[in-house]
Amino acid sequence: MSLRPLRRSDLDPLHATASDPLIWAQHPDSLRWRRDVFEGLFEKLLASGGALVIVDRASGHLIGSSSFYDLDPADHSVAIGYTFLAREYWGGSYNAEVKQLMLDHAFAVVDRVWFHVGPQNLRSQRAMEKIGALLSHEAERHIGGVTMNFFHYVIEARR
Repeated sequence: MSLRPLRRSDLDPLHATASDPLIWAQHPDSLRWRRDVFEGLFEKLLASGGALVIVDRASGHLIGSSSFYDLDPADHSVAIGYTFLAREYWGGSYNAEVKQLMLDHAFAVVDRVWFHVGPQNLRSQRAMEKIGALLSHEAERHIGGVTMNFFHYVIEARR
């Protein structure tokens, strides 16, 4: 598995991965599997400059995506999110590997990484626990076109 920046040419292969409704079943925006909804997310991620694609090295296929967002130099923090993986990569080490690569990169610049998880997204909450993120608090946020309360998980740099 490897990570690289999102490119415009990734729309079709990434949507092929994201078009599985079960990927989004627990997500606050459960319609992201639809092409029109996904295109809106894709454009936002592309414009952000912080979006990455997850590539299966063996096949060369795009198997998901994750992003850096909300860089806060005053707080020495950044958020990681908008992560999704094809279902055949669930339950293994892929999500943890992606997050570890991103954490290593982030901690070269910041001291704190935030993750925002919807209260109904039990799969992502378990994933946060697996990577050692701690539940800090719950607060309303506007993320990806959805305004609602999100659980805020955090990992502090170990220096």
